[in-house]
Amino acid sequence: MTRGTDEFTQANRLAWNASAPRHRQSEEWQRQLSGFADPSFSTLDSTVSAVLASNRVDGASVVQIGCNNGRETLSMLALGATHATGIDQSDAFISQAEELRAVSPYGARAGFVCADVYALPEGLEGRFDLALITIGLLNWMPDLPRFLKVAASLLVPGGRLVIYETHPVLDMFEPYAADPHTLRYSYFRTEPFITEEEIVYDGSATGKAPPSYWHFHTMGDIVTGCVKAGLQIVELKEYPHSNREVAYDIYLGNEAQLPLCYTLVAAKS
Repeated sequence: MTRGTDEFTQANRLAWNASAPRHRQSEEWQRQLSGFADPSFSTLDSTVSAVLASNRVDGASVVQIGCNNGRETLSMLALGATHATGIDQSDAFISQAEELRAVSPYGARAGFVCADVYALPEGLEGRFDLALITIGLLNWMPDLPRFLKVAASLLVPGGRLVIYETHPVLDMFEPYAADPHTLRYSYFRTEPFITEEEIVYDGSATGKAPPSYWHFHTMGDIVTGCVKAGLQIVELKEYPHSNREVAYDIYLGNEAQLPLCYTLVAAKS
């Protein structure tokens, strides 16, 4: 039986909720919990911070779609955003986001919405100068064109979407394979990757979780989806550094270097 968008998104919500306690047990959570008391604290790396700065995050009303525990949403306030909204369908991670908001001096200028991105509540459309999507989010989206239309709908005319993502070519490789440098999967794969393990990024051991579905999208899918959503591509840059799980660090520093991540900026007409 073919699964629909609702089935995939609800399954992924259950998997993320089941993984939330593991994130709370990490050293990184403790670092964030203490760090956000400092108004200059940010978890955004230098690459995306520079892209946000060049796209006028300072003084902007911003939204992050798929905000997880809100760390990057709150970090945009440290870059000068006037108000930041985070959206995520995992109530367990939204609860963690509220904990971080409570310790932040910018807490009054932040808000979090727990909702399926394909069924957002009223009042969010056309409100934001800047929308942010970061690592991995696009791959959790079973219907990419529909998702990008939702993202575009959140922006004011002239508003910008900033995407900082892992590069699609990485999903052709399996870093845990005996030979991680041999191509394992087709770039044009249509079936999702399925796992029944907790979703973590630090390389720690994982326990069992409800099944989650990771969908492959080519660079052509992403660019075309933005254009069809009414967005004009302003910039697409590819980078040799990794912004994915630590297992992918084995693809760094090769003479024949793969593109490991990218930033894409698109403006609403």
